[in-house]
Amino acid sequence: MSSHEFCTVERDGHLMIVTLNRPERMNALHPPADFELTKVFDEFEADPDIWIGIITGAGDRAFCAGNDLRFQAEGGDMTRPDTGFGGFTKRFDLIKPVIAAVNGVAMGGGFELALACDIIVAAENARFALPEPRVGLAARGGGLARLPRQIPLKKAMGMILTGRHVPAAEGHELGFVTALAPEGGALEEAKRWAGLILECSPMSIRASKQAVVRGLDMDTLEQSYSEMYPAIVEMAKSEDYVEGPLAFSEKRKPDWKGR
Repeated sequence: MSSHEFCTVERDGHLMIVTLNRPERMNALHPPADFELTKVFDEFEADPDIWIGIITGAGDRAFCAGNDLRFQAEGGDMTRPDTGFGGFTKRFDLIKPVIAAVNGVAMGGGFELALACDIIVAAENARFALPEPRVGLAARGGGLARLPRQIPLKKAMGMILTGRHVPAAEGHELGFVTALAPEGGALEEAKRWAGLILECSPMSIRASKQAVVRGLDMDTLEQSYSEMYPAIVEMAKSEDYVEGPLAFSEKRKPDWKGR
């Protein structure tokens, strides 16, 4: 495990676990943390041996309480990196899957950080909100764009226009939470999901993610279906494309190479 000033990074085989580490501020993030996390996720994106990521928070109270308002109120420099909140929310072309292990409150930017992930695993004590209007702000870190695309519009507006807190169980019912875990168990459940993904070819996972994300922006189903996405082209040229059917025919587990 490597320690940075505002986070820790653990590598476990092909998995990287990034833990936001400002528990005294309920893991709220400020621009210095965003720039640090930008470097972390740059490394995640570039490392061919890392196939999947998990983001979680230190302690048992918070995943991330959002923007550090105290830092802002004290006049801190609020210039953020081009990669967005947490160095992550504007990585629109990232094709490696990332899981949010929400171990407590995910408010404002913290919720936006989770929404930017592909899967959200939430502990039963987790709570979600976009409370920015209550402090004279707006959820411009992606929440206003992502939430209405991930759950029905009227349900999203009910959250956005009130800033109300939504417990994990309701988030699961609404559809933005993928899976629930016992209190204190979000990270272990996220690791279980990561293990299931790692049973698949990383080339296939990246191709599938890119096809889904880009396909949602297509005007028609036919366009989405017929588009030859770059990650699909790479998958078809890979060693994994040969290894998968061969392993199946030989009745053994495939030895994925990720290339």
